[in-house]
Amino acid sequence: MTVKITILVGYFILVLAIGFIARTRWKSSPETYFLADRGLGTLVLLGTMVATNFSAFTVFGTSGAGYRDGYAFFPIMGFGTGFMALTFWILGRRIWRLGRDRGLVTPPELVKDIYKSPLLSFLFALVMIVFTIPYLALQPMAAGYVLEELVGLPYLWGCVLVTGIIVLYTLRGGLRAVAWTDVFQGTVMFLLLLASLILVASHHGGFVAANQKVMAAAPELFSRPGGTGKYTLGIWFSFIMLWFFCDPMFPQLFQRFFSAKSERNLSHIMLFYPVVCTVVFFMPIAVGVLGRLSFPDLVGKQADRILPMVMTSISGDVMAALVMAAGLAALMSTMDSQLLTLSSIFTRDIVPLFKRESSSNSLSGRIFVIFLALAGLALAYKPSATILQIATQTFTGLAVLFPTVIFGLYFKRIFAASAILSILCGETLMVLFFFKKLTAGIFLPVVWIMLATFMVYLVVHVILAFREGTPRFRMPGWLQNPYFYILGAIFVLGMDFWAWDRIEPVVWGIPLWMIYFMGLSALQTGVMVAWVRRK
Repeated sequence: MTVKITILVGYFILVLAIGFIARTRWKSSPETYFLADRGLGTLVLLGTMVATNFSAFTVFGTSGAGYRDGYAFFPIMGFGTGFMALTFWILGRRIWRLGRDRGLVTPPELVKDIYKSPLLSFLFALVMIVFTIPYLALQPMAAGYVLEELVGLPYLWGCVLVTGIIVLYTLRGGLRAVAWTDVFQGTVMFLLLLASLILVASHHGGFVAANQKVMAAAPELFSRPGGTGKYTLGIWFSFIMLWFFCDPMFPQLFQRFFSAKSERNLSHIMLFYPVVCTVVFFMPIAVGVLGRLSFPDLVGKQADRILPMVMTSISGDVMAALVMAAGLAALMSTMDSQLLTLSSIFTRDIVPLFKRESSSNSLSGRIFVIFLALAGLALAYKPSATILQIATQTFTGLAVLFPTVIFGLYFKRIFAASAILSILCGETLMVLFFFKKLTAGIFLPVVWIMLATFMVYLVVHVILAFREGTPRFRMPGWLQNPYFYILGAIFVLGMDFWAWDRIEPVVWGIPLWMIYFMGLSALQTGVMVAWVRRK
């Protein structure tokens, strides 16, 4: 026990030290505190975007899903999340240019700048805050699970401890501290997730042998629709579509577009992202699958604890503590970014509505960081569902913002009414689905919600455009590029209905259909390399 506590304390001190070294001045400008002076290069930008996106959901939610549903969850996360790199090209470059040219700091500021509507900007900010807080709460939830399993610390005290450490270096350091701690914690997460997979597989005779044992006991974990029969083709499509629309709307990822040093840096991130997603998501899902050998009877939310449970049971104190640090690294690198970005939205987009003279420093944003941390702790106190279920709801709420952003960036004539009605329609539908007033059929609710938000936006836009005269539409350059349609074909190939219910053939202990998706991610990367070079 002493060894575990010593390692964890040492890790926390090291993270705080990095945050302190990379800190900004206490009375720094918002651009310095929230965007690190728009100076993040490729390495730091990639590290902070990856670590920010790979949260407690990545380590604990996906390992729990791997335990419950098996390898069916891997392409949804590896291929599906990696495909979101396309939005770095479509949205990210244009957001970066507007942010640099017009001094924009937050996502709602961008919306206000292009639509000229304070009401829309406020609605956009409100949606981002409301739907990010539950996602933020997943991070202390997972911290509580880890520290309870590892050192016996009561769940709530584990939530409070890790939240307090994150608040300390976020308050003091701003984005520069957050970005550098993200690079460190992202590296730790990757290396120690790899170590955890190697340890679990070795404990059961090697990766191939361990998978063969699981296959003999639970063959449903090696095919679609998965262990719980959940991943039908409609649900499969729904999840992959959800990631594409929601991920760039995460406020902490959206704001990273502003912080890039150059457009070229964003292009490099686009190229690396599919490979990183494929590798990183495979590891916790595989640990979850192999965890069936040690703990065969977990149900529901219990499965979200499979990683700390397995590592505590099969490895020594040193390795158990180190591997659990990977989980802490993932959740801390997401929560710090969420706190920082939401505080910037509060400072720049909410406070000015009630206070004419805005402060030149970021004090109000730092105060809001504390409020957000307390709100996240309150929601984490008694979680109502699995990490995956909570994440799916919050991701859908954020995806509703996508039409407002993409049409605002590319339509030649835009109307705030189109965006406002689109967002209100989408969020209203989400509430109706949540309370089971509507049923989604073979899909997740996000499919119908996104269809409605796009249709409402376009219908209102066309009506208003005709009222002003002959509407003029500008075809975006990427819609005229053949590489875009090749990527669309790759996305369609991801709906591999012909391989459903199939396990054989098995290669290296895993079904061939999994290797097929690794190949699709590699092909996606190749197409994007050609696109960037041509550009």
